[in-house]
Amino acid sequence: MIAAQYEITLPTDYDMSIIHRRIAERGAALDDRAGLGLKAYLTRDVSDSSAVNAYAPFYLWRDPAALAAFHWGGQGFSGIVRDFGRPQVRTWIGGGFERGPRIGDVPTHALKQLRPLAPDADPADATAGIVGTAAELAALPGTHSVAWGLDPTRWEAVLLRLSTAGHPDGVAGTRYRVGHLSAPEMAAL
Repeated sequence: MIAAQYEITLPTDYDMSIIHRRIAERGAALDDRAGLGLKAYLTRDVSDSSAVNAYAPFYLWRDPAALAAFHWGGQGFSGIVRDFGRPQVRTWIGGGFERGPRIGDVPTHALKQLRPLAPDADPADATAGIVGTAAELAALPGTHSVAWGLDPTRWEAVLLRLSTAGHPDGVAGTRYRVGHLSAPEMAAL
């Protein structure tokens, strides 16, 4: 599994209904994409008390060839480049996917946490802690799923929690709304 995300930051006065309409009109395009575990169409909106407006889809790819076809093979990413320019795409080597008690429901919220590994930490020991955190998050009421991965160029882990309601107060991270979930191969994650 490869996790990937790009975040397109938009001006604070940007009409986010444009992005919401884009998701409504184009979201189903990846509902049957071979090699894709899931794509969460994420947004941040100043009207939801976010510091910025942003469109920030998060992907869990099962097949690296499918990721490549999407990003540079002309099978999808070209529309983003045409409409917004070419954003940086963060990638993480997938570590795990945990199903939560609401896996059968449609998620409406997402929380992304980035966790740097200590400079002297053995990755095996550090990721054991991430596995435990992912399991704890997955057990929370309202959780759809939790995915985690590791960026070995930065030695930084990512945790993404999808939920059917907001997130517990006091939990740090970047909060998003989920506009659509394409999950063609989620069962195999």
